[in-house]
Amino acid sequence: MRRLTALPVLAVAGLLFVSCAPAGDPASDGPVVVVSTNILGDVVDNLVGDDVEVVTLMRPGADPHSFEISPAEAAQLREADLVVSNGIGLEEGLQQHLDAAADAGARTFVAGDAVDVLPYTSTDAGGSDDPHFWTDPARMISVIDALEGDLRDLDGVDEAAVAERTAAYRAEIERLDTEMTATFAALPADRRALVTNHHVFGYLADRFDFRVIGAVIPGGTTLAAPSTSDLADLVAAIEEAGVPTIFAESSQPDRLVRALAEEANVQVDVVELFTESLTDAAGGAPDYLTMMRANTERISDGLSR
Repeated sequence: MRRLTALPVLAVAGLLFVSCAPAGDPASDGPVVVVSTNILGDVVDNLVGDDVEVVTLMRPGADPHSFEISPAEAAQLREADLVVSNGIGLEEGLQQHLDAAADAGARTFVAGDAVDVLPYTSTDAGGSDDPHFWTDPARMISVIDALEGDLRDLDGVDEAAVAERTAAYRAEIERLDTEMTATFAALPADRRALVTNHHVFGYLADRFDFRVIGAVIPGGTTLAAPSTSDLADLVAAIEEAGVPTIFAESSQPDRLVRALAEEANVQVDVVELFTESLTDAAGGAPDYLTMMRANTERISDGLSR
């Protein structure tokens, strides 16, 4: 009998996510930092004070691989005092604008340059580099340590305040890392197996000793599509691993359920996770720390069944 149960979570809203004023409406005469993804936007917002305007381009619940920006936002990228992006090929739909900003002389910070980058561990991801480093809080600490200097160099900022806020936020991420370590240590080794709808948890797996069994969507981008053979291989892997739960991104769980339901009688639960995007304030993952704690709880509960 087929049993595919998608657990409900709060819906992700598509509202504009900006840490300070919206694009084109500067909040002050201070420096402007434009950030590509909302996860990094939250990080930057935690490090700077009110004398810096932080503009985050990616809306809540958007796909970082494919979201697009307006001509006004593209112009703001080129005129920013600092442009912060993820890199490692994540912002596929935005890369031309990031390149144009760099060519126009904008100062840039690429978070992926600050971390030890891993290749995708699964063969169906093609051996390319994995951009989803934020699933490992230790690597996020490396990002904020590198970012602090660029933020302190902005004209008009209070360097001491940036240093103080960075130290406080670093401590919060260290606390998160300790919590995740303790939670996952309670899982038996044979239950530390992850199946997702696309490859996003390689860094978490590396940090906390999980196995990545496979993903419905091949490769590291949501722009790819699964073939019949991809799905058949995944079904076989699920059955061999004996996992009780597989995980889907909150933005597209139905796609995973439908794809597996059409291929075989897979007796697993499907639990939604927050992966590549934050939500609005009501969506369950309005900031990076909350997102990671929610995912930790859901992974642990799902694999403990």
